[in-house]
Amino acid sequence: MRVFVAGATGAVGRLLVPMLLAAGHEVTGGSRSAAGTDRIRHQGAAAVRVDVFDTEGLRRAVAEAAPEAVIHQLTDLTGADGAANGRLRREGTRNLVDAARAAGVSRVVAQSICWAYAPGDGPADESVPLDDSAEQPRAGMVAAVRALEETAAEADTAVVLRYGILYGPGTWYAPGGAVGAALAGDRSARFLGSTEADGSVSSFVHVADAARAAVAALDWPAGPVNIVDDEPAQAGDWLPVLAQALGVPAPDATQGRLDWARGALNGLARSRGWRPERSSWRTGFADQGA
Repeated sequence: MRVFVAGATGAVGRLLVPMLLAAGHEVTGGSRSAAGTDRIRHQGAAAVRVDVFDTEGLRRAVAEAAPEAVIHQLTDLTGADGAANGRLRREGTRNLVDAARAAGVSRVVAQSICWAYAPGDGPADESVPLDDSAEQPRAGMVAAVRALEETAAEADTAVVLRYGILYGPGTWYAPGGAVGAALAGDRSARFLGSTEADGSVSSFVHVADAARAAVAALDWPAGPVNIVDDEPAQAGDWLPVLAQALGVPAPDATQGRLDWARGALNGLARSRGWRPERSSWRTGFADQGA
């Protein structure tokens, strides 16, 4: 299959491109920088330098690649700027889906997140609605996620991958990343998240497992799918394990829980044949290599 990967040099994209090639797909990867396109070519794929906010340039790039599927792995997280990432989810996704449809692409696979579900008890499956009750700033994040997913769904077949919190190379949770710096007391460390060791529940997924899901999703039916490991966990449980793996001090335990922080279930993805190779953060945090 001919596949266009938007965000081919991000934390997931850089692992996804060689996986797609190994699976026999013909890949074109997009990047905003010359260094990024060089990296994509070095991996053995075709590359195009393009900005997702350049609507005409993006349309040309997708049309020239003539893909049968577009994989959306775009994020804007380098500066931990929630507004910038929200704009990319809304406007960037709109531009990408419009370019895909103009090029006759019928299948879109898009990266979303699993922590936008409505509050409730226990981990969420895909039947749980997104959170319409949130206050700002969470309300803005959920609205951007909804816009991304609804825009992607305009494709004939759109698979939305609701990733857990990504860890592994190139993420905030890797050795040398922003979360470890924050736990070590660096007040300048910036990321979108918390280091409160409370009862809030999260689900994680290693970037390599996330990339494998994107490859598999080229054959999946449309709709949202949680891509998470097997063990949703309270921050009071996973933060000390992460701190130990990163060699930094663990935070003191605190009380309370964010009512929307409930984690997610991966039963649907498993029913389609996907299995996380790193089934739990308990061992995965100490084994973050790709």
